[in-house]
Amino acid sequence: MANVTDLQSKYSKLAQEYSKLRAQNQVLKKAVVDEQTASCSLKDELKQKEQSLRKVEQEMDSLSFRNQQLTKRVELLQEELLLSESKSKKSKNKGDSPSQVSLETQSVFDEDLQKKIQENERLHIQFYEADEQYRRQEAQLRARLDQLEKESEQHQAVVDALNRKYTDAIEKLQNDKAHLEVKAQTLEREAKDCRIRTEECQQQLRKYQSEVSSQLKHSSSVIQEKVPFNDTQLSDYNSLNVPLHNRRHQLKARDMVAQALGFVQNLVSALLNFHSYMEQRVHIYPLDSSIEAISPVNLKFSQYLHENASYLRPLEEHLLQLHHSITEDGITALETLAKLQDFSRSFSSYSSFLQKILPYQLQSLEEECEVSLCTTALASKNRQLQKDMKKLTAVFQKLKSYVALLALPSVCSDAMCKSSANTVFTQMSACLHGLQDAATELSQHYSQKASLEQDLPTVTQKFRTTNECLLSSLASLTNSCGKMATFFSNNLDFLALCPGYSPRGGFLNPRQADSMMENKRRAATYMSTIRKVRSESVPYREALANRHVLTSSTESREGLMQQVAQSQEKISRLEQEKEHWLLEAQLGQVRLQKEIQRIAQLEAQITTGCPAESHSATDDPDPMCADAPEPGQDTSLIGMLTVTPCSESVCIHAADQESREHLIKHHYMSRVSELTTQLQMCDSKAVHFHAECRAVAKRLAMAEKCRETLTEELKLAHQNITRLQDELSTTKRSYEDQLSMMSDHLCSMNDTLSKQRDEIDTLKLASKGNSKKNKSR
Repeated sequence: MANVTDLQSKYSKLAQEYSKLRAQNQVLKKAVVDEQTASCSLKDELKQKEQSLRKVEQEMDSLSFRNQQLTKRVELLQEELLLSESKSKKSKNKGDSPSQVSLETQSVFDEDLQKKIQENERLHIQFYEADEQYRRQEAQLRARLDQLEKESEQHQAVVDALNRKYTDAIEKLQNDKAHLEVKAQTLEREAKDCRIRTEECQQQLRKYQSEVSSQLKHSSSVIQEKVPFNDTQLSDYNSLNVPLHNRRHQLKARDMVAQALGFVQNLVSALLNFHSYMEQRVHIYPLDSSIEAISPVNLKFSQYLHENASYLRPLEEHLLQLHHSITEDGITALETLAKLQDFSRSFSSYSSFLQKILPYQLQSLEEECEVSLCTTALASKNRQLQKDMKKLTAVFQKLKSYVALLALPSVCSDAMCKSSANTVFTQMSACLHGLQDAATELSQHYSQKASLEQDLPTVTQKFRTTNECLLSSLASLTNSCGKMATFFSNNLDFLALCPGYSPRGGFLNPRQADSMMENKRRAATYMSTIRKVRSESVPYREALANRHVLTSSTESREGLMQQVAQSQEKISRLEQEKEHWLLEAQLGQVRLQKEIQRIAQLEAQITTGCPAESHSATDDPDPMCADAPEPGQDTSLIGMLTVTPCSESVCIHAADQESREHLIKHHYMSRVSELTTQLQMCDSKAVHFHAECRAVAKRLAMAEKCRETLTEELKLAHQNITRLQDELSTTKRSYEDQLSMMSDHLCSMNDTLSKQRDEIDTLKLASKGNSKKNKSR
């Protein structure tokens, strides 16, 4: 069910996130639509501007066409003027009437020409103004177009990023949705299985209910028919019934005793450390016991402190025994906890131990105050520590009395027992809080004292470490006392509760209830032993046959074991003889080599020339050599050798024996040195190969990581390259289009300008010619 609730909560969270992302996506879609409408409106406006621009261009073309017509008209008029002038020259000699007519026509042409020139100037001015306005509008529109393109690119980038983000989120949500659907399907299948099981359980429950109801009817009918009397109203008979058992109360009591055992173990370890480090401090300060003898008070104090474990360990052991005595099927009350008496005795012995060491501790602090290096601040801290130790001892004395009261068997009525137990537990809780306060004050004052002692000139490193250990033990003591006080105050209601054990129709003392539960357990074990099925026995004749087989097999086994032992002894003896004869063979080879060398030396001496001496030596042998010694045995560290001395001198035999020992020793030493060198080489190679393998493995892991990072970077680089290439191609195309458009436009403008300049030049020339003609006239 917890997994189902977790999945439902995760699914609801994912649905909320999906709805949020969907709302944000709708907002972004609206923003994109707005931007698209704005871009469409701007495009429409641009189209309108282009249309107006085309109209202006058409007007300019029409004006230029009109201007060309006017120029042609002016040219025709000029030709007509020239013709009229030539005609006037020819007809000068005629009357005055034609000259007057020609003058009138000339003035008409001049006026017409003047009007045309003014109209041409006005058209040039309008054309220039229209051109300037067109250029300004074109520049503004191009700037606006660039700005809108940049904004559209930015918006498109934002839209692309949001699309990627939301597509990733949608894919993730879809994957989560698929996983959740799979989990939902599995949960549905499990729910179906659970429904099937619940239906089966309900069917079994109905079956059991029917069976129980039938049994109840049968038992009630049997009771009504067979039971002659009802003893539920008589308290004397009800006291013999088995009481009701509160198993929940037993389990909680066992759990609470287990927690108290852990707290007491922490307290005992903290007190052990405190007393041990205090003993170590007494041997160091104010006098170092390794340099000079300490005072008798400190010596006695250290001896007493050395005995702290014999008083503190029984506390833990007796509380552990108390925890083991509380069982699930028993009855736990102050009247039935017999092991609490042992814990009370051990606690009273430890409190008496604290009272015994208190005067020595106070006197030790006084001796520290009498030291010449002791300052006033240090002396005041010592006096505060004296008060703290007195307070701590007094608190332990109070706790001893309360524990002793709880361990006393109850002899009063139930109401008195309950009220007295409530009072004792309340006072004990307050006393534990007082113990926490006393331990806290002691730790604070001792830390202040240790900080002052750090500045003394004769402080050693050992003394500093001892002070640090003392402070740590006091901190753990304060912590354990605080935990015990909070635990006791939190469970005060349960401790003060006195459970009632009542059989049907009456009430029992917890001691009586405990005895009744014990009788119940005995009856249950007796019934289980009666109902236990005995194993089938073996027939007598078969047992005798098996015994004969067993004895014969054991005898044969013993004989085989003896044969194996004899064969092992024989094998070991033969191996020793083998080693002995191998050594004899080596020694024989050595002797043979030496005899060959000696014979060669004698032959060399004979050849060099000492015949007489050699003859005399052969004729008169040495009397020492004449007495041929008997064969003897030589024992050494390697083994026993049987040596049969030859008929040579004793000096040669001793030299042979020394050379034999030396050669054997040299052989084995050389072999041992070779093996040690080989072993060292193998070890060094193994270490080297192991280090190389580790380094190669690390390098391989680093190379794999580097390869993965480089592949990712390469993918990103390829993506960037493709993106930049696309952007480059698009920008190149746009710039080429713009350049072609601008070049076409410039060409068209140059053509129009050149045409206009030619027209202006022709008009100027025509106007100058006309003015000259007028002046000449």
